[in-house]
Order: sequence, then structure tokens, then C-alpha cells
Amino acid sequence: MIHDATQCALGEGPLWHSERAQFFWFDILGKRLHSDAQTWQFSEHVSAAGWVDRDRLLIASETQLFTFHLETGAKEKIVALESENAVTRSNDGRADPYGGFWIGTMGFNAEKHAGAIYRFFKGELREIYAEVTIPNAICFSPDGKFAYYTDTITGKLMRCGLDAEGWPDGTFTVLIDLSDEDFGIDGAVVDAAGNIWNAQWGASRVAQYAPDGRFLQAISFPAKQTSCPAFGGPDLRTLYCTSAAVDLDPPGADDGKTFAVKTDHIGQKEHQVLL
Repeated sequence: MIHDATQCALGEGPLWHSERAQFFWFDILGKRLHSDAQTWQFSEHVSAAGWVDRDRLLIASETQLFTFHLETGAKEKIVALESENAVTRSNDGRADPYGGFWIGTMGFNAEKHAGAIYRFFKGELREIYAEVTIPNAICFSPDGKFAYYTDTITGKLMRCGLDAEGWPDGTFTVLIDLSDEDFGIDGAVVDAAGNIWNAQWGASRVAQYAPDGRFLQAISFPAKQTSCPAFGGPDLRTLYCTSAAVDLDPPGADDGKTFAVKTDHIGQKEHQVLL
């Protein structure tokens, strides 16, 4: 079950790059990007990525979206991301079926309503949700009709409709209400059948929900703070999950490690970001 034993302070942003058949993830607080073969250190916090082509990722940092060449290490700034705001950093993000990239920001100390959710699409970065505290669970239905997201402090997974270019169309629904639970809705991914897989911070698990929000099952992991899942592997049947050791005193032996389990479900191929 342990995919990588590196203990991340805040593991996040798992990404299976199908063009390279390579798995990536971040340690936000460590300012690092990890893969099975290599680790890259950055000078600022990095949290999420989408793939641009075989050799380049679009990476979200605390001040910008930039492309990163995996072979040469070359960086190119694409657009500023709250670069004048010293309170915030990037958090959860994912590419959408239209070639856009959604990214959330939040306060370094989870200051209330300090963050927002943005969409980058063909050169334009547009704020789509304001006054967010902890943006998470950004993911998309396989038919491209819906986006999902949460502000973790609310305990509610939201569903919004998308228009023909992938922008929110103004229709919002509370799909899953976990506001009475003692754990948090964290990162999420949607499989090829439309089921939602949600990492639940404080519950040591990833829970699977049907497209209509019904609970189906949960897969337990040996880390308390599971943070984000992703499907990958050659057949897209491997469920990866990052975790975090931050604020655990002391952390358990497996807290902060990255996990992988085989499932009977097929994930979506991660979408390509169109610059």
C-alpha cells in the first residue's frame, strides 16, 4: 500500500502523467515536487499541476502559474497568481476537460475567506469563486458537464454546471453534506464512470460516492490526514493517495507518506492544459 515512504509535511496534488507513464506529487510545505525517480526543490510553495506536453507541467505556486520542463528544469512564468498578496498560497487544483486549469488559493494560516478559486483558460486567469477559506476537491465529471469543489470549512461538496467552454454556468448544488462529521472534505478525483473519490482529512480514508452523492464505500489508509487521491498506472486502475504529517504531535509512522492500491475502477486520464 505504501507507494513512497517519503514523509511529506503536506503531501498534495497527485498527478499521473499518462504521456510519460509517471506519477508526481507535491509536498507544499517542503516546497518540493516528487516523482518516483526524482525530487525537485523550489524556492516557494508549490501545490498542484497539470500536464502541458510530454516534458512540461503547468505548476501552481504561491505567486504564479509557470511551466516547468521536467528534463531541463527550465521555468517560464505564464501568469501571476495573487503575487501581491503575502497572506495566501496556492492549494488544490486540476485541469478540466476543456483544457483549462482550476486552482484554489488560501491563507498560509487558513485565514477565513482569504482565498479564492480561479480558472486559467487559453491565456486568461479569471477568479470564479471569492472568499474561500480552504479550497479543495476540484474535479470534473467525465462528460464535462459538471465541476466539483469544496471549501473544507463548510463540510459540503458542491457541484456546479459548466457551459460549452468549461466556465461555471451559475447553477450550484450541495451534492454531499458532511458538515456534521468530525473530518474534513479534502482533495477529490472523478473516475471514468462519474464516481467521486474524496480524501477525508482526519478519517484515514478515501470515500467513494456515486454521481448522485450516495456513499458507496471507503478505502482506509494508514495515515490520519489523507489529503488527495488520483487514478493512474497503465490501466488507470491504481488509486494513489497523498497524506500529511503537519500538526500531528508526534506523527505516526506512516503519516505524510504516499499510498497506492489497485481497484476495480478505471480513472479518467488527466486532461491536458492548453496554453
